[in-house]
Amino acid sequence: MIDLEKIKKLRKEKGIKMGDIAKELGYKYYQSYYRIENGKRKPSLDKLFKISEILNISIEELIKKGEEDER
Repeated sequence: MIDLEKIKKLRKEKGIKMGDIAKELGYKYYQSYYRIENGKRKPSLDKLFKISEILNISIEELIKKGEEDER
């Protein structure tokens, strides 16, 4: 499962706009990325890898929730 809250939190912490990530992912409009971040659309593995590069985090950290969340 993709940790959408972590993606959203990291993006905001880094001051990256949805439109900027959307362009990096090859989307014409930011709404396409908005749907991913809000769980309305599942990203392909390629898109997820690119998101992890943009946010400077491993894919593993985006896919699984941290141990703190499981306790």
